[in-house]
Amino acid sequence: MTVDGRVVGAIEGPGLCVLVGVTHEDTPEQARRLAAKLWGLRILADERSCSDLNAPLLVISQFTLYGDARKGRRPSWTAAAPGPVAEPLVDAVVAELRALGAKVETGIFGADMKVSLVNDGPITLVLEL
Repeated sequence: MTVDGRVVGAIEGPGLCVLVGVTHEDTPEQARRLAAKLWGLRILADERSCSDLNAPLLVISQFTLYGDARKGRRPSWTAAAPGPVAEPLVDAVVAELRALGAKVETGIFGADMKVSLVNDGPITLVLEL
């Protein structure tokens, strides 16, 4: 992942690219539960988890996950929590993953990031807690 042409976060080999969206009702407890779920989720080769393989995670804040395009031609972002609410919760997910022993790379909150990934499978899941 790059910001202004500079690599700010990258992982190699099997691991997870995690896009974290935060809404107004999210809590630090949900951040803790999300981290535990991500660390133990058995979706890598042979039904193993990041914790089984000591696989890294790339965690990226992504307010656009809460975009609502049901009306008109322009999405609404009202369901996404504002930066002062969202950033500490994204940071809490990262901190909890690291406390569990995970190697975690991150982007830069609020930056215009260019993200590249190889989606093995491909598999993409939406986790809501």
